[in-house]
Amino acid sequence: MAAAPVWSVDPRTGKQREQVAVEATVEEVDTAVRAAHAARASLADRAVRSAFLRSAAAGLDAAKDQLVEAADAETALGPVRLTGELARTTYQLRAFADLVDEGAFLDVIINHPDATATPPIPDLRRYKVPLGVVAVYAASNFPFAFSVAGGDTASALGAGCPVVVKAHPDHPALSELVAKVLRRAAAEHGIPAGVVGLVHGFEAGIELIRHPQVAAAGFTGSVRGGRALFDAAAARPVPIPFHGELGSLNPVLVTEAAAAERAEAIGTGLAGSMTLGVGQFCVKPGLVLAPAGAAGDRMVKTLTDAVSNTEAGVLLDHRMRDNFVAGVAERAALDGVESPVTPGAGGEHTVSAGFLTVSAGRLAEEGAYDLLLEECFGPVTVVARYADEGEATAVLSRLPGNLTATVHLSAEESAGEGRGAEILAELTPLAGRVLVDSWPTGVAVAPAQHHGGPYPATTSTSTSVGGTAVERWLRPVVYQNAPEALLPKELRDDNPLGLPRRFDGLLER
Repeated sequence: MAAAPVWSVDPRTGKQREQVAVEATVEEVDTAVRAAHAARASLADRAVRSAFLRSAAAGLDAAKDQLVEAADAETALGPVRLTGELARTTYQLRAFADLVDEGAFLDVIINHPDATATPPIPDLRRYKVPLGVVAVYAASNFPFAFSVAGGDTASALGAGCPVVVKAHPDHPALSELVAKVLRRAAAEHGIPAGVVGLVHGFEAGIELIRHPQVAAAGFTGSVRGGRALFDAAAARPVPIPFHGELGSLNPVLVTEAAAAERAEAIGTGLAGSMTLGVGQFCVKPGLVLAPAGAAGDRMVKTLTDAVSNTEAGVLLDHRMRDNFVAGVAERAALDGVESPVTPGAGGEHTVSAGFLTVSAGRLAEEGAYDLLLEECFGPVTVVARYADEGEATAVLSRLPGNLTATVHLSAEESAGEGRGAEILAELTPLAGRVLVDSWPTGVAVAPAQHHGGPYPATTSTSTSVGGTAVERWLRPVVYQNAPEALLPKELRDDNPLGLPRRFDGLLER
C-alpha cells in the first residue's frame, strides 16, 4: 500500500496547497533513527558542535524571507509575528552555542583521594554525558521556536545529542525547509546529515517513541497526545525520559486593592494577553480571579470594550477551530455563565475572541463547572468573580499544575503590606513561573528562565526554554580511581579545556 501523502494546507481557506512529503513507514523511521545514532560521534567535539549551531542560526537568518513566507502560508500567524519568532529561534541557537563553548553545563566535579575522611574518599571525577538520540515532537503554535530548529532541537544538539523530529502536520513544508538548512549547516562542519532526522505522520510518531535507539523525547502539544506518548515512553522495555509540555490554564489573581487602583489598565492588559496570536499561546491566561463589586466591574467593562474591538482571526487549522467553537459553546451553556463578549465562529474560517464570567463560588466545588478549569485553546478566558479571599483561595486550591501563575497587586501590597507575600507563596506550588503585575504571554529566552510546571503543564521538572534546558539530555557519570591518562580531557587535573569546575571542594572558573 502506498504511503499516505503529506499536504501543506492553507488555514485561511482549509484548502490543500501542495504535497510536500509522504508519511514515514516503520522502516523509514528506523533508518532516520539509526542515521542519527551513527552521527553521535560527530558532535563529540564541543568546538565543532557550537560552530554547527551558529552556522544553523546564520543559515536560518539568510533564508528568512523564504521561511517566513512558507510559515505564514501554513499557519496564518502573519509576517510580523513569524519574523520575531524566527529571530528568537536563531538567538536561541546562538545562546546554546555560547553555553557549549563555556562548558559549565558539564558540571565537572573532581575529588582527590582523602584517606582521613569517614568513610575514605577515593579518586572521583564526575561530569555529564549526552543521552543519545532525542525524539522531538514539533508544536503547532510555534512553527519555528518549538519545531524543527526550536528549543528542544537546539538544546539537544548543544548537549551532543542528534535529533529525529516528528514534523507537525500544520506546517510540513516549513519543516522540510528548516531541516534542509540545518543539514547544510551540519555539512559545513563535517557532520553527517543524519544528525537531524525528520519524519512525518501520526504512526511515525508512535514508532519513533518506541525505537530502541531513541534515548529521550521532547514534546509540546495537547494533554491527550502528550500523555499517550509519555505512557508509551514509560512502557518500553527500557523506559526513557519524556519531557512533555501538555496543557496549562495559567491562572491570574487580581486582588481587590489592585482592581481599585488600576482596573482599566488590568482589563486592557488582560485583553491583549488573552487574544495575542489569536489566543494560541501555551501561556495564555485562561482563568482570571477578579473581585466582585465596583472595582471588578470596571475591570470587566474595560475588558469587554477591548475584546469587542479585536478582529476575528484564523486558528492554526480547522480542527482547532472546530474544537474552539464547540468548547466555548459548551462552557457558555452552563447555568450561571455569562458571555459579555461571545467567543465562537467569526466566519467560515475565522473565530471571534470573547470571554465568559461566572461566580467563583461555582468553581470552588467539584461538578459541572470543572469544565471551566480546563484549557480551551484559542482567544477566550474565564473571569471568575470572587466575593472574598476565601473563595479565591478555594478555586486556586482546585487547580492542577500550570506553566504560569500571575497576581496583580496594589502598590501597597507590592511594598510588603497586606497579603502580597502570602499570595506568592499560595501560587508557587501551582506553576513553574510566578508573575507579579505583568502578563504571562512572552517567554524570554534567558539563562534564568523556567518554562515548565507541575503536571499536566509538564511531565518533568525541567524547562524547555533557557540554558538549563540542556540538562534534559544529559546524564552524570563518575570515574573512580581511573588513571588520568585514560580519563576524558574534561576530567584531567591540568584542565586542558579550561572548563569551569569544582576541584577538591573549591569552585574554579
